[in-house]
Amino acid sequence: MTSLVHLLRRLNDRVAMGVGIVLLVCVAFTLVEIITRKLGAGLGGVDEISGYVMAVTTAWGISYVLTEQAHVRIDLLRQRLVPFGRAVFDVISMACLAGTAIVVAWRGWSVLEKTLSTGARANTPLETPLWIPQTLWWLGWVWFAMSATILLVSVAVRFATSDYKSVDQIAGARGEA
Repeated sequence: MTSLVHLLRRLNDRVAMGVGIVLLVCVAFTLVEIITRKLGAGLGGVDEISGYVMAVTTAWGISYVLTEQAHVRIDLLRQRLVPFGRAVFDVISMACLAGTAIVVAWRGWSVLEKTLSTGARANTPLETPLWIPQTLWWLGWVWFAMSATILLVSVAVRFATSDYKSVDQIAGARGEA
């Protein structure tokens, strides 16, 4: 595999570590909220913040899952094919995934742009400026679109040179070969 795919995997490893740390902080924050409620006080806003955290960490985490080849796949037919056939399926699935990620990132921008232009805030006691969680969420989708596009180009080049083993290593189902 090329150094670009290796670099992408290393970057997504770091993204996953960051996502994990953010989720642990969110869990700790939730536990503090539970304890303070039992003591008669409460921090407030934990449910709102944890909702933002889940959306943002999911948007960023899907790139790691992609580079680790851990997305859910239904490979009933693919696993029965010769390497060329599996590579065809891998290129098609990567193209569909990259296309979907690009569309979501592109459409997500219009949501963020409207929020930025109106200065929208959450209809909650925290009155969170919505551009903050939406920007983090949208950037996660942009990163996913970039990751998927890099992998798509990489598998397309390898497919064109009949390097089906490399296509499988980059976009195939993990644990299968």
